[in-house]
This record gives sequence, C-alpha cells and structure tokens, in this order.
Amino acid sequence: MEASELLKKVRKIEIKTRGLSRNIFAGEYHSAFKGRGMAFSEVREYQYGDDIRNIDWNVTARFNHPFIKIYEEERELTVMLLVDVSNSRVFGTQSQLKKNLITEISAVLSFSAIQNNDKIGVILFSDKVEKFIPPKKGRTHILRIIRELIEFTPDNKETNISEALRYLTNVIKKRSTAFIISDFIDDENGILRYDEAIRIANRKHDLIGLKIFDKREKEIPSVGIIRMKDAETGEYAWVDTTSLSLRRNYANWYKTMESTISDTLVKAGVDFVSIATDEDYVKPLINLFKKR
Repeated sequence: MEASELLKKVRKIEIKTRGLSRNIFAGEYHSAFKGRGMAFSEVREYQYGDDIRNIDWNVTARFNHPFIKIYEEERELTVMLLVDVSNSRVFGTQSQLKKNLITEISAVLSFSAIQNNDKIGVILFSDKVEKFIPPKKGRTHILRIIRELIEFTPDNKETNISEALRYLTNVIKKRSTAFIISDFIDDENGILRYDEAIRIANRKHDLIGLKIFDKREKEIPSVGIIRMKDAETGEYAWVDTTSLSLRRNYANWYKTMESTISDTLVKAGVDFVSIATDEDYVKPLINLFKKR
C-alpha cells in the first residue's frame, strides 16, 4: 500500500473512531473499566464528618492534633487488545471485511483507553504471536496501532487463541483488561482448544470477548456448484450448494459451534458480545459496557 493511501485510511479511521470514543463511549467506558482500587494521595487535618478509620496516627501524634489519610481511586489501567490476524478475518460478504470491522473497533477502544488515562497495548496473533506492541499512552501510539492493523501481514494463516493467552499472561505481569477480538473458531473435532487457557488467563486478567462474524458464515446460500477455499488451510473443495442436506448440516454445525463458544466463555467468567460485519458496533459495545 502506498504511504499516502495508508495515511488517508489511518486519518479516516481516526476521525470516525476518536469522535465515537469521545462523544459516545467516554462515560460508558469509564464506568465499565474502573481502576484497581484506592491509592494513598495525601494527609490533611481532620474535619468534622471525616471517617475516623482514616486517621493517620503517626502524623497525629507528631502534631498533637488529628490528621487523616486521603485516598483517590487508582484510575490507570493497562488495556490489551488480543487481535486475531489469521486468514479468516479476510472475509466479508456484506458492507465490509471482518478485518476492517476489527480495525475500527480496536481504534475506538484505543482512543477510549487513552481518554481514560489508560495505557493500551496490542498482541497480534495467528497460530503464533505475530507482533507485540507494548502498552503506552498517546495519539502517536494509537496511530501506530491503527497502521499495523491496516497493513500487517501475518506469517501464518491459522488460529491458536491459547498461544495468545499464554503470551499475555507471561508478558503482562500486572492485572490488565484484555479484549480478545476474534471469531473464536479454534477447535479440533468440534472441541475448542482454548477452554483451559481462557479460564487460567481470566484468573489473572479481566478478559472480554468480542466475537466478529459475517452472516454468510452462519449458512450457505443455494447458488449452484461453487469452488470454496478454506482461508486458514488454503484447501479448495467443490461444493454443491443446491444440496439441502449440505446446507442444513453446515447451518447446524455453525449453530453448535456458536453455542459451544458461548458456553465456554460464560463458564470461564468472560463477558462477551457478538458483532456482525453488517451491523453498527456502537450499540453492542455500549450494551456490553453497561452490563459490566
């Protein structure tokens, strides 16, 4: 991609998502993602009505009249985006590719984080960790994240969510708020491979799942005999989409997979929301924030 074209795309996404994060998400984000607790700020002289449990007895003894400790909410968080960059993201039959929706949502979350004085970092993963962007603050840092999401080309094509979760736990030592942005389809014979990893990671971090999908992934339309490609394995197959049993079996498989993903995340204590490529992501995100 030409540098000038990339800059235009980055700027376009910045204008849209920065406005959304400032005007729509600011209050909801602040309420949903509070700091880790109360941090000591200062001492001052006792005033009528102050809680006597906050009296600093050492300072009180030194000055021979009561002083209390003042605490402030410890606001600063570390927010991590775990972004699935496997080949399944390069799919979309409606208004946009899953990749483009992921980029916009990531930008909104990034701008919301820095407006909340939080640091934001990114882990791009396929079936390995492709790139790690350490948590920082600032507009320049977020523009770098947007650029990476637009033009990044992964080495590998498949998905391993467990690998990304293990990396998060190893590299981010303090508790963070981590958004996993993926289609969450990472299974072996219908059994999800990240069941245990997501439970372990959610004990240390506050995990939130954003499941991105396209409605054509739910069912196959009857359009004759077509050649299909598995985006992650690269395998091709001729498929007769006029077959009612084939379409029914596929729809049942997807429905079962959706249910398995939902059950796994709920049992792990992970809040999540599903967002389609042809829908406005503002309402689902706000509902998710309010639920917290």
